[in-house]
Amino acid sequence: MSNNAATSMEVEVSPEQKQAETRRIILEGISMLKYSIRKRQFRILTCKLAFPAVDLTRSIKFLQRGIAAAETHYIYRALRTAFSLRKRLQPDIIAEVIAAYNASANSQSVAACLKSALAQLQQNPAEHPAAGVCEPEVCLFLGLLAMLCLLDNKQLERGAELADVLVGVVSSAQRRTVDPIASRVFFYYSRFFEIADRLSDARPALLSALQAATLAGMKETKAMLLTLLLRNYLHYKLYDQAERLTAKSSFPADAPNNLLARYLYYMGHIEAVQLNYSQAQTHLLEATRKAPSNAATAGFQQTVHKIYVIVELLMGNIPDRSLFRVPTLKKPLQPYLELTQAVRVGDLNKFQEVVGKYQDRFLQDNVLVLIQRLRHNVIKAGIRSISIAYSRISLRDICLKLHLDSEEDAEYIVAKAIRDGVIDATIDHEKGSVQSAEVHNVYETSDPQYAFDKRIAFCLSLYNDSVKSMRYPGSDHRKELASAIEAIKRERELAQELENDDYDGDSDEDVMDEGP
Repeated sequence: MSNNAATSMEVEVSPEQKQAETRRIILEGISMLKYSIRKRQFRILTCKLAFPAVDLTRSIKFLQRGIAAAETHYIYRALRTAFSLRKRLQPDIIAEVIAAYNASANSQSVAACLKSALAQLQQNPAEHPAAGVCEPEVCLFLGLLAMLCLLDNKQLERGAELADVLVGVVSSAQRRTVDPIASRVFFYYSRFFEIADRLSDARPALLSALQAATLAGMKETKAMLLTLLLRNYLHYKLYDQAERLTAKSSFPADAPNNLLARYLYYMGHIEAVQLNYSQAQTHLLEATRKAPSNAATAGFQQTVHKIYVIVELLMGNIPDRSLFRVPTLKKPLQPYLELTQAVRVGDLNKFQEVVGKYQDRFLQDNVLVLIQRLRHNVIKAGIRSISIAYSRISLRDICLKLHLDSEEDAEYIVAKAIRDGVIDATIDHEKGSVQSAEVHNVYETSDPQYAFDKRIAFCLSLYNDSVKSMRYPGSDHRKELASAIEAIKRERELAQELENDDYDGDSDEDVMDEGP
């Protein structure tokens, strides 16, 4: 009985005590949760402060390894981290690393470059012990990070001055491992001048650098400089000079895809202005296929497709409706969709209305000159639809349907369309009418053959490009294979010698057994 009473006294708890105990447990849990959140925030803050410097040191180690082994894939690995470091690095961290390598600069150009970077960043870090020999690649990499910092802070004048110094370092150190970093240095060099609206001032330096890169065999730098010069010429509408540049220089075959896509776009734009529509269509189509299809390249895809649609219309083709339904292209290509509809129908009034409505946007896209050429295509499309709908029609009715000024203009336009092969018809000058010929079967002509030939040529070109872009392993494994084969041969020879020794020993024992 006494035990039961004790147990009941221990178990019985009042409701107020239960609420107080529950409140105490909840408060302890909240305090522990707050402590863990503060601890995690402190760790995240510490990582944010410490990791950029660690990542920068790791990138420099990759550069040094690539310089020692003369392998560019280490350089590319370091450059891939540059754009992630761009968002996290502060000017004081960059300045401390630059100051550490400035103490061990082994050439005047590198020392001048590092001092200029410190001056443009406006940082005075404390003295640091020498971090090792500062090669030109390390100097250019640190200068590139400093340029990105200045560009993000809108300090264009200082960035342009630092870019000039970095270009001098590139010209004094032209070797294979400098090539990937030099191409990015020239890109931001041109970018600073473009933002400051002084792009023409960068042209002489880019031309001299192109000549030096061609002689030194720096393929990626040459590809970058060609695209920058074409962009420079297109900015000032110097199409003849751009055409002469492309005629006297060749684009490197093994250049990266991003540079190749930009080069093809510029070539397509230039050839479209120069009336070479078939070549322009080929280059623009290849540019859309070379560029990756993701959100990062949506702007490039939109710019290329705007000119591609116009070139298709100038060639007498109507772009596929599915092109205008792509989510990333639907809104930017809306004016071009209305333009395509006007050209397809052959309505000259609607065409002029669309051009007047979106004239400012067409000027901004730098395609108004090409769109003004579409007036003749609109008239040709109207004449083609009329010749299909009517076997015989008067010139006056054609003038009314196409909103032309007089019957003489309609007669001249119809005659030109017949000569160009747009329609198959004859003009009766006495009666003032146009007689359309009978519609022939397209499969009796050579048009399907031309279409198949064009598709086969594209497939063969795609196959050749894929073979060229494949990576093949180096020849180091062959040495290991040769040494392995030699080891196997030695083992076989040793085994054969052991077998011969065993045979000889057995024969001697037999002779001894046969003795007296």
